[in-house]
Amino acid sequence: MKTYTVAILGASGAVGEAMISTLEERNFPIKKLVLLASEKSAGRKILFKGKKLTIQKTDEHSFDGCDIVLGAVENDLSKKYAPFIKKAHALFIDNSSAFRLDENVPLVVPEVNGKDVLQHQGIIANPNCSTIIGCMAVYALHQLSVIQSMIVSTYQAVSGAGIKGMREYEKQLSDLAQNKEINVDVFPYQIVSNLIPQIGDFNEEGYTSEEMKMQNESRRILHAPQLKVNCTCVRVPVLRSHSLSMTLHFEKEISLQQAKEAIESAKGCRLIDEPLYPMPLDTSNQDLVYVGRIRKDLTSSKGITLWCCGDQIRKGAAVNAIQICEKCIELGSYK
Repeated sequence: MKTYTVAILGASGAVGEAMISTLEERNFPIKKLVLLASEKSAGRKILFKGKKLTIQKTDEHSFDGCDIVLGAVENDLSKKYAPFIKKAHALFIDNSSAFRLDENVPLVVPEVNGKDVLQHQGIIANPNCSTIIGCMAVYALHQLSVIQSMIVSTYQAVSGAGIKGMREYEKQLSDLAQNKEINVDVFPYQIVSNLIPQIGDFNEEGYTSEEMKMQNESRRILHAPQLKVNCTCVRVPVLRSHSLSMTLHFEKEISLQQAKEAIESAKGCRLIDEPLYPMPLDTSNQDLVYVGRIRKDLTSSKGITLWCCGDQIRKGAAVNAIQICEKCIELGSYK
């Protein structure tokens, strides 16, 4: 079996660390693993397959000799290092939103539009976490009948803000229990005992950047350019795993039985049927998207409403990125 030199850009973050563990869990064919981060994290040791690897400071030469680069950094750093990754002739799987709407860059959820990796020109974008979870939940239904519109509300865990968000939540939780003053840094407001109906900046129409990702990215992944999505994204006081409430309006009516059977057989999904339902605690630290509470929409005969949950750090980010690599190797589109 051919092996690959893989670099993780942003190895010290929550997604970067999950990428490291996922590579080991899935026994990805690695010849050498290169861990890259900022100067602040350089020198830190991380265990991989029983060996301690040292995180290196990232510079323009860090990607020389690499076959694959997994990006787990913010947009500005992805854009900064992309030219150097390209110069090194490495395949860049980017978890930021820097290239997601670039028509020359495939945006891929392997179980949904895996063959799109064949179109890559050196970069493949990993979709937004909630978009991945949502598309996984609805793709089997979209195959039964084209989805014309979706009304979505997301309930996004603090893990979506990375390690800093998780630490702030845990600190606020501790301070609340001890009647201490609660400080706010990562989130715009206190998250413990609260909900924050804003993730990202607002546009002129009052929608946040996170909310628009559900429409713009889902259109590309589902190959549905006319899809209309009305989305509200809410940060919730949950440590890990995002949840979505989704009402789908189809081109033609589908029955509840058809919907349940389709989801039950969908790769990467698990149907949680009555009287049970998906919850963040059940879906954390694993890779399936749980789908349940499937019911007819009371406002339209062609509508279905469902509830789904998935781990934002794993399937919503790290695992999806590794699966993209695996799909590239499977389809022979590595280079």
